[in-house]
Amino acid sequence: MKTSALSRVTTETQHQLAALRRIRDLTGAEASTLARRRSRYTRSARGFAKSMNRRRFLKRVALISLPAAAGGGVWLASTRGVPKQLAAGCCEGLRREAPGRDDPATEAPLPGVDPTTDEGARERPSHASQLLADQKQRSVEKSLDFDNQFQDDVRIEPERRELLVSASRRLERAQKVVGHGHFNLLGFDELLLYARRYSSIGAFPEAELRLMDDLFHADATRYGFLGDKVIPRITDEISKRDTFKIGGSGHYLIKGEPLDKYRRLRRDLGPNVVLTSGVRSVVKQFQLFLRQSIESEGNLSRAARSLAPPGYSYHAVGDFDIGRVGLGEKNFTEAFAETPEYAKLIELGYVEIRYPMANDFGVRHEPWHIKIG
Repeated sequence: MKTSALSRVTTETQHQLAALRRIRDLTGAEASTLARRRSRYTRSARGFAKSMNRRRFLKRVALISLPAAAGGGVWLASTRGVPKQLAAGCCEGLRREAPGRDDPATEAPLPGVDPTTDEGARERPSHASQLLADQKQRSVEKSLDFDNQFQDDVRIEPERRELLVSASRRLERAQKVVGHGHFNLLGFDELLLYARRYSSIGAFPEAELRLMDDLFHADATRYGFLGDKVIPRITDEISKRDTFKIGGSGHYLIKGEPLDKYRRLRRDLGPNVVLTSGVRSVVKQFQLFLRQSIESEGNLSRAARSLAPPGYSYHAVGDFDIGRVGLGEKNFTEAFAETPEYAKLIELGYVEIRYPMANDFGVRHEPWHIKIG
């Protein structure tokens, strides 16, 4: 899929912030040149960008400051296509006016460590390792009682609960317009384009975009989810040509190992095996995670014990879910582990479950989730 004309990319680097400030000072001619350079856009998006006057164009690329839930993240308009000379020479001045949190000059020394002699530095690795071990142990304990509420769980701010609901409903409406199958591959830029064009969806207000940005860029370990972030940018997309649609399921699998393994499972386990979830874009994961967060009464930690936060789902890189025909929603419960298909699955030898019982990710047992890679 092509990147849209109004692509937004989040970054924590102050260098890109400086480049964006330079964009604000562009002349009308330069703005038009910048729009024309985006030759990779879809025809409709490209036409939209070229038709914008200078004021509207600059409004679209203007900075929208958004504090990330983990602290420090901001939304920036996309800097793709920005002439290199616009970004050159602006970093030094930016450091003088707004030093970043990673700037050595502003970094606070660790407790008990002399910043000049670094005395006590040898204690840091063991201390950090102990903290990680304690966190992992706590996450494993919670995953065994995943649907419970714990006092140290991270919850969304009460004043943002309504935003959680409204953003979730907007995503549900978008899926109805786009179609269930295509929604699994829908990119964030494309989502925003659909939302603006279809009144039945409605454009995302800034407050909802802030919420989604905060959720995407938050450190999921705060929730107790200890998996890797496999999708680094909210605008990263899945190429449809790299996927294959499984007939009758409404789901796609990435070509190569995921598709080959699913076909082999079907041969070995029989026709009663069905694909219940395949590759998922960031947008699809947002839809599922927001829905789970609402069901968890705003408890993000509780939601993350059952569903990876956006950007952390291995479904984006190949994992898939299987179930038994006729079992319905119970395919996503321990009931699947009691089926003949699962009993045979664990005997095959070439299949690994991503989230076994008491796994190190802090996620509930998911006997249906097939690991790839």
